[in-house]
Amino acid sequence: MAQKLTREQVQVLQLSQKVIGEVKKVIIGKDETIIKVLLSILAGGHILLEDIPGVGKTTLALALSKALSLDYRRLQFTPDVLPTDVTGFTIYNKATNQFEYKQGAAMTNLFLADEINRTSSKTQSALLEIMEEGKVTVDGTTYQMPDPYIVIATQNPIGSIGTQSLPESQMDRFIVRLSMGYPSVVNEVEMLRSKQNQVSIDTVESVVTAAELAEARRIVDEIYVSEEVLEYIVRLADATRKNQYIKLGLSPRGTIALLKMTKATSLLKGRDYVTPDDVSYTFRDVAAHRIILNSKARLNNLNTDMVLKGVLDSVVIPKINNQVTL
Repeated sequence: MAQKLTREQVQVLQLSQKVIGEVKKVIIGKDETIIKVLLSILAGGHILLEDIPGVGKTTLALALSKALSLDYRRLQFTPDVLPTDVTGFTIYNKATNQFEYKQGAAMTNLFLADEINRTSSKTQSALLEIMEEGKVTVDGTTYQMPDPYIVIATQNPIGSIGTQSLPESQMDRFIVRLSMGYPSVVNEVEMLRSKQNQVSIDTVESVVTAAELAEARRIVDEIYVSEEVLEYIVRLADATRKNQYIKLGLSPRGTIALLKMTKATSLLKGRDYVTPDDVSYTFRDVAAHRIILNSKARLNNLNTDMVLKGVLDSVVIPKINNQVTL
């Protein structure tokens, strides 16, 4: 079933390890978050970082843009940010006697939408077409976004002053929802030490070109997935739809997102095929923001992570024949 990695697959693995190494220069103690963000990028998805301010979300996005040689823009979402700030607008030029398109903040390779849940729903929805279709329409004219195109959005935990929840239709556009969290005491001491030694974002070097990233995505998409694993993914999704504590289960878009994430995971683990472990590794990151718990879950003091762990435990893990031990 599994073959030795091809030369192209080895190159993707090596380039990925270089990117992780560069980002770790400025993001200390958050290796798993770095890896999962990179997995999401290789899978062709957008990332939602839900966390408190000041834990390094912006630094992570900027470090990734440098390591991946991507144009980068950041927009701080506030109540007064307009949809045209995101999408751009047309303006009449007297000199040319024509209307010209002025790019919005989202017209870049890597767009950091900071505190996206602090702006209006109308501005939030302006990202929908861009994230889903990779293009934006302004005054009847459609403009293609740069390739690759990646959105990293951050939001404050629900309950923070001045925030409002993203609609389910927009949450589903993000391939994963991740959290960085506070650093450990040891890692925070190391962070302060690096600041004293003047280790800054300028130390991050470009190790991958945009063209290489686009090629890496194509190679990841070709990773082999057996029928047993495909069925396992669908059974997990179906279990969320029938779970007694879940009001809204995983959508078909969610199962596709899970499939893409598992392919990227397998390659970064040095395999050219997907295993059930790859599925379980990313399942909760892919599913957590796509499901809605019911009142029964709240009455039993169950959170999303606990319910999804129960879903994983309830579905039989398939046996894959002829696996290669690494």
